[in-house]
Amino acid sequence: MLGYLKKFLYVLPAPKKRLFWIIGLFVFVSSLEVFGIGLIGPFLSLAGNPETIHVHPVSNAIYSTLNVPSERVFVALLGLVISIIFIVKSWITWHVKRYVFVFSFHQRGELCKKLIDAYLNAPYTFHLSKSSAYIIQSIIDDTRSFSNSVLMTLLNSAANLIVIISLSILLCATNLLAVVVILALFLPLIFILHTYRDRVRGWGKRLSKSNEATIRTINHGIGGIKETKVIGCADYFEEALSQRVREYEESASSLLSIKLIPRIVVEAMLVIVVVGFTSIFLLLGNNIDNLTGVLGIFALASIRLMPAITNLVNSTQTLRSSSYALNKIYTDIRELESQRNSERLPDGYLTAASDNESHAPSRTMSFQNEVCLDELVYRYPMADENALDGVSLTLEKGQSIALIGKSGAGKTTLVDTILGLLLPQSGDIRVDGVSIYRDLRAWQNIVGYIPQSIFLTEDTIKRNIAFGVHDEYIDADRLDKAIYAAQLSELVQDLPEGIDTQVGERGVRLSGGQRQRIGIARALYHERDILVLDEATSALDNETEHLVNQSIQALSGEKTLIIIAHRLTTVEHCDRIYLMEKGRVVKSGSYSEVVLEPEALQ
Repeated sequence: MLGYLKKFLYVLPAPKKRLFWIIGLFVFVSSLEVFGIGLIGPFLSLAGNPETIHVHPVSNAIYSTLNVPSERVFVALLGLVISIIFIVKSWITWHVKRYVFVFSFHQRGELCKKLIDAYLNAPYTFHLSKSSAYIIQSIIDDTRSFSNSVLMTLLNSAANLIVIISLSILLCATNLLAVVVILALFLPLIFILHTYRDRVRGWGKRLSKSNEATIRTINHGIGGIKETKVIGCADYFEEALSQRVREYEESASSLLSIKLIPRIVVEAMLVIVVVGFTSIFLLLGNNIDNLTGVLGIFALASIRLMPAITNLVNSTQTLRSSSYALNKIYTDIRELESQRNSERLPDGYLTAASDNESHAPSRTMSFQNEVCLDELVYRYPMADENALDGVSLTLEKGQSIALIGKSGAGKTTLVDTILGLLLPQSGDIRVDGVSIYRDLRAWQNIVGYIPQSIFLTEDTIKRNIAFGVHDEYIDADRLDKAIYAAQLSELVQDLPEGIDTQVGERGVRLSGGQRQRIGIARALYHERDILVLDEATSALDNETEHLVNQSIQALSGEKTLIIIAHRLTTVEHCDRIYLMEKGRVVKSGSYSEVVLEPEALQ
């Protein structure tokens, strides 16, 4: 349990002193409750025999001080005091519980922000090993599980435990034998819950896994809806989803069923205790009048104890079933924070992982002369061979270069390293003699990226071009220039809503060429000095490719271009061509010197 609490406190975004404040409120409410219930016994005894007021020194002193007309009036006043205590207690309890709800849901929101920040700023290699379904499920489902099933459950458990301890002390003071009997009768419940503890953890893990698999299955089926319909494989995704849903149903049913046991057992035990204790009391020949106050306290305490004990026991099951979600969040946060704090190049330069200021887009690296790649070596985690093996090249300002070679030659890995997504095990990238790893964010702020497959949000053309910019900060002139340069002017003019036209999810309402040109316009809008084009024109038809290539060629001299291409006509205009094989640059030179060689055309 200590390990569980350690992980919980590590994940919890709020200051830990807030928890002590909440527990203090629980103690205060429980004290009021115990005090009110403690007065029930004397009240019932006095109600049955008001003359006994004078027998007890305390009640007699209060009676004399108040100078009430009669014993019956005194009993009525005592009843009024008890009622007021319970009214105040109920009012405070409602506010405390509401505060717990507000606090818990607020922590979920904070945790969502903490996770999205961690995932967005995670090293690129982390995303190579994690699916979008895993990340979505962590941010949505696991944070909800933390809020509802961990945080709220722990706070409610603390409240119930305080109530149980307080009422147990009261009952012990009333009749110790009855308390011992109650504890003995609860042994079967403890045995049952102990027996199922591992199964409960397993069911909780299975719930989380099935939720993640459900999201993944939906993503695959709906995300590729065109292929799904053409191939006719809808049944495959339906069956896969049905299997995931069945796993969820079985685990959820088992968890909810096991949570019924405490309430049923507690109800039975308390009835047995009250009835059995009364019967034994009578069989021993004791006066029933002496039992009235005791039974009154026990009966009322039992009404309060029963849900408290039931909720506490159920809470332990909930905490066990939620341990997988907590461990998942804890592991991801620890892993990502560790990577961000420890990733360094051999020369000791800080990387973006340890000095990440993603909210400082205005900070840029000075680029006046050249970019030099010096003996870059990179190996993917768990790989046996280097993906880059001593790559060196120089890129002058305003120059355009092309990276060509067979699939698996290392072109994309080299581009990802240039973009700062992958950190080399050795080597350096210097801009005018300054390593980009001194301030990777400043380097990335002068680099634009145009991939083969453009990611479009379910939004307007304008917002997809000005990607990541709030509406009030979008520059209309820059937007128009980017649209014109990317050969999008005719498309925008023909659309009824122009640049405010919705593109649909992943740009489904646009053709492949139109999506690609929006990606090019996006890079041009952000006015980066260096543009990296990764098969950027491969999805375009010949005519559109020719127009876009003209736009790209027009940028030569003004922008510095790094182009990956399989279609060799795309790189004909480049100043220098680099042929790669097995992570190395094996040949470089002009188009005629490199591209026309047989091995470059394979």
